[in-house]
Amino acid sequence: MKTRMLRINDEITRVTADIIRFEMSDPRIGEVVSVIRAETTTDLKHCKIYISVLGEEEKRKESMTALGRASGFIRKRLAETINLRNTPELIFVFDDSIEYGMKMARLIDEVNKPLKERTDADE
Repeated sequence: MKTRMLRINDEITRVTADIIRFEMSDPRIGEVVSVIRAETTTDLKHCKIYISVLGEEEKRKESMTALGRASGFIRKRLAETINLRNTPELIFVFDDSIEYGMKMARLIDEVNKPLKERTDADE
C-alpha cells in the first residue's frame, strides 16, 4: 500500500508541475514556481502540494493566492490526466526549503572563500 501511495504522490507532483508550467496563464503565478512534493491521504480525499516560490514576499503571496484560486482547475486537469477513483481536494502549502538551501550554500561559500584564496596562493 505504501508503494502505491508513493507512486500516486509522485504522479500528482509531476502532473501538477506540468499544469502550472504549461497550462496556466495567470500573471500572478511567478516564473519561478516549483512543485516540491505532494502528500495524499490514504483515502485520496485530500492532497497537500508543497510549492516553492523564489522572489519577494509579495510575489510569493500573490502566487500562493492564485494557486489557491486555481485549485479547481488544477484538480479538474488532474482528474482528466490521472485515473484515480477519487481526485483529491488540493491544498497548496508554501515550502521555503529551496530558498533555505540556496541561503545555506551562499553562507558556506562565504566561509570557504578565504580558504580557497589561501590554497590558491600556496600553489
